[in-house]
Amino acid sequence: MQPASTRGGGGGDTLESGGYNRDTSYKPMFFGVAIKITLMLVVVGTTLLILNQSSYPLEFFRSHNSFSGPSSENSNVDSSSFHQHTSRIPPSSPAKDENIELEKTLRRAAMKDNKTVIITNLNAAWTEPNSVFDLFLESFKIGNGTAHLLDHLVVYAYDKTAFERCKTAVRLHCYAVTTEGVDFSGEAYFMSEDYLKMTWRKIDLMRSVLELGYDFVYTDADVMWFRNPFKKFYADGDFEMSCDYYRGNYNDLSNTANTGLTYVKSNDRTIELYKFWYNAREYFPGRHDQDVLNMIKGNPFVHQIGLEFRFVDTAYFGGFCEPTKDLDEVITMHANCCIGIPNKMHDLTMLIDDWKRYMAIPPSNRNSTTRSWTVPRICG
Repeated sequence: MQPASTRGGGGGDTLESGGYNRDTSYKPMFFGVAIKITLMLVVVGTTLLILNQSSYPLEFFRSHNSFSGPSSENSNVDSSSFHQHTSRIPPSSPAKDENIELEKTLRRAAMKDNKTVIITNLNAAWTEPNSVFDLFLESFKIGNGTAHLLDHLVVYAYDKTAFERCKTAVRLHCYAVTTEGVDFSGEAYFMSEDYLKMTWRKIDLMRSVLELGYDFVYTDADVMWFRNPFKKFYADGDFEMSCDYYRGNYNDLSNTANTGLTYVKSNDRTIELYKFWYNAREYFPGRHDQDVLNMIKGNPFVHQIGLEFRFVDTAYFGGFCEPTKDLDEVITMHANCCIGIPNKMHDLTMLIDDWKRYMAIPPSNRNSTTRSWTVPRICG
């Protein structure tokens, strides 16, 4: 903006009584405007600073497609240097009394030596007779050394029917999830509004579990457990997860993350990750938690907090996208790459039958035919 003294032909002249007279007041007017502009800039700058202090910087999300592996430089960032920065937007935490009830449930379910729980989700649509949930529980009972793990299973029940169904099962620890104004009792069709709300409520609850000091294995109810997975998890890992397709390297970020099975340890790094992950939903509207994790897993912020993602091999943790080839090695099998409860039920029932036949054969008589699956059939 040019000063008034250079505008037009006469600059600081004013029209008066039919002619131009020199305006001797232009200098104070100019300085008054300058002061107002300066004050306005100060106010705007202060406002932007406050906004920046109340949210994750946008540049962290803008670089969400960066899949390059983290460098070795500054790989062990002190958590105290970033904790204040990343906790500026609190997730929609459960009410205080709800957190108390959650902690009671976790305490009852936790493994005594390491405060670890196993968590799954359940709503009414998955509790019908001969349901996916029934197959899920059966897999623990017929698995090789997995029955005792049911003592540590926490079921997030998203509606009254699911909670009552959970309470009828022996040994399970049931937690009623409340979400104001949302009814999760029906089948939450993939990518529907209720489906998205359910997935993000789950992420918020997982953050609460970590803040309460508990490690967890989260498992979808369509993941069948046939062997104890803790023997294959990394002793020094923070965050391990299954993937749809495994590329041969446990820390390769191009592995397609699947959050249907995750093993997470409670520490500052994982708590900050879950806050970052939950808040990232605002920058990627209409995406579910797994999509968003795949978008942010290579983000510089993840490296800044010192967290390393690790992916478990589909040779042990398989699914219908990439089935485990050898039943002698399988730990879990997930009904991924499969949409719709009837389709999942069909192939998971065949999966359970395959496992029963396999277990009925003496180890010395098993061959390549008896050690393989007959699924996926409809899925995959």
